[in-house]
Amino acid sequence: MIDKFNGIIYFIIFIVHFGAYAMYAFRCLFTTKAFVDQYGMGDGAAIMTRFFGSIFVGSVLMAIYVGFIRAGGLENTWAFFNLIFLQNAAAFVFAIWSHKKGNLGTNEKTSVEGIIAPGVLTVLSAVLCYGLA
Repeated sequence: MIDKFNGIIYFIIFIVHFGAYAMYAFRCLFTTKAFVDQYGMGDGAAIMTRFFGSIFVGSVLMAIYVGFIRAGGLENTWAFFNLIFLQNAAAFVFAIWSHKKGNLGTNEKTSVEGIIAPGVLTVLSAVLCYGLA
């Protein structure tokens, strides 16, 4: 199975990356109140937080399918991994922009996690695009 991932390093990166996606999906969908309270977003953000989490669920399910179930393994799945990279890169760029602009979506509870998490996910997904190509 590790051979499908071009070695243990890419397998571990795959697990870490999509594990983070699964963690954020769980937090957004099933512990929504704690999630929005942690960042001071308020209860009105619950619907959009769950929408955001549902996108992560789709990506995690697809990753499980291509990584562990699909007969062809990771062959010809470049579009999926490129899409994941572009989503992460967009989240990273817009997180930086939001923090710099600072007049909408930031408050006393805003942390740099909103920049660091998508930044790390962008790097991990770029490595996956390269290593699984």
